[in-house]
Amino acid sequence: MNLANNSSEPAPSQGDNSPTGFNSSKPSNSMQDFYQLAQELLFWTLTLTGIVFVFVWVFYSLNIALNYLIGACTGVVYLRMLAKDVERLGGEKKQLSKTRLALLIGLILLASRWNQLQILPIFLGFLTYKASLIIYVLRTAFASDSHKVGQS
Repeated sequence: MNLANNSSEPAPSQGDNSPTGFNSSKPSNSMQDFYQLAQELLFWTLTLTGIVFVFVWVFYSLNIALNYLIGACTGVVYLRMLAKDVERLGGEKKQLSKTRLALLIGLILLASRWNQLQILPIFLGFLTYKASLIIYVLRTAFASDSHKVGQS
């Protein structure tokens, strides 16, 4: 059964190379850099999530690892929402929305009410996207330092 052509949604335009899902017929260089950054942060967040999930499962338990995974998935959703919000900034919007934080607050409230969920692994899982930011900053800092050393 071929489901690819049965969709009622129009196919994305050729210029849609936005990882956040927005059409951008001819992205400027700065937007192209933004899309590259968003993809790189998503890649590192998912990579770190997989690595940490396995380590937590091995050294603690599957239950704690799944709690971590819930938090990390929420962090990925938060990161995607942030990227979409930043992409809209300047054109349609003048400031960033604060509704993304409701995602974390709702998850922490759910974890505090449900006995199967543990707040600390969920919160640390959510912060995994911050670790990907640190990796990006360190990588770009060392890359720019190596260019300066080569020029002198």
